[in-house]
Amino acid sequence: MANPLSLLTGGGKNKVRGKVVLITGAARGIGAGLAERLAADGAKVALVGLEAEEQQAVAERIGSSAHSWEADVTSWDALERATAGVVEHFGGIDIVIANAGIASTGFVRSVDPGAFEKVIEVDLLGVWRTFRVTMPHVIERKGYLLAISSLAAITHAPGMANYSAAKAGVEAFCNSLRAEVHHLGVKVGVAHPTWIRTDLVDSADAHPVFGKMRAGMPGLIGKTYPLEVALDCLEAGIKRRARTIHVPRWVGGLKLIRAFLPPIIEIGSRKLVPDADRGALEDIKARGAREAAVTGHGGRAATK
Repeated sequence: MANPLSLLTGGGKNKVRGKVVLITGAARGIGAGLAERLAADGAKVALVGLEAEEQQAVAERIGSSAHSWEADVTSWDALERATAGVVEHFGGIDIVIANAGIASTGFVRSVDPGAFEKVIEVDLLGVWRTFRVTMPHVIERKGYLLAISSLAAITHAPGMANYSAAKAGVEAFCNSLRAEVHHLGVKVGVAHPTWIRTDLVDSADAHPVFGKMRAGMPGLIGKTYPLEVALDCLEAGIKRRARTIHVPRWVGGLKLIRAFLPPIIEIGSRKLVPDADRGALEDIKARGAREAAVTGHGGRAATK
C-alpha cells in the first residue's frame, strides 16, 4: 500500500524505484531509516559511513538491494574509494543524501577545541566533500543531491555555536550549488529537521548541563518528534526531488521571521545561561573537556 503522505505530496509517482541512492551516516537514525524506506520503495541503497558493524547490520536487514561501505566523510580518499565501489557494484549513482552529522555540547569559551571543530568538519565540510566526489555520477544521471541541515540553521541556541554554524553553512552551500547545477539537470535539496528522537538527540538530552537547557526550550522549539515523522517528510521530499524539506512543516514558517529570532533567543536564554556556564566548567573539571563535549555514537566514532 502506498504511503498516504507520498500521495498527498505528489510522491505517488515513484521516483526512486530502480534508482541508486547513496546515503552517508546510515548506521542508525535518519540515515538507516531512509535506507530501509527507500529500499522498500524499490531503490538500491548504498550505505556509507564510519560505524561499519552497525551499518552492515542495516544492509543485512534490507537484503540484496543494499550494500555497505566504510568511509569517513572528512576523508577525500575514503570517499573516493567508497564512491568507486558504489559505482562498480550498482552501476552508477542517481541520488546522494548527505546525512552524516555529529554534535557536541559546550560554550565557546570552555568547549574542547577539537570536539568543536570536528562538528564543522563533519557537518559542513563532509557535505561539500560528499557532493564533490559523487557529483560527476549524479550529473551523468541528472539526479538529485540532498543535504540534511537542521532547525539549528534557523534558530541559533547557546551551547550550539558550532552545530548552528555548520548547519547554516549547509543551507547556504546548497542554495549556491542549486544555481550552479540547474543547467546540468541536477536538483539540489536541503532538509531542516527539528529535534527528532535519535541517538544524537537522546545523548544531548542526557547531558548533565545542556540537557537541562534543552528541557527549558519553550513550545514547538523544544518539542522532540518521533523518527517516523522525519522519515515521512524526507521520503516524500526525496520522491519529488524537493528544493526544501521542513520537518515538520512549521519549521518552514520560522524562515519567514528568522531576522527576529536571535534577539528573542538571547532574551529567553538570559536566565538559563549563567547557571549552565558554571555547570559546564564544573563538568569539564570532573570529566575532562573532550568527554564533556562529545555526544552520540556517531560523535564518538568521529572523534576517535
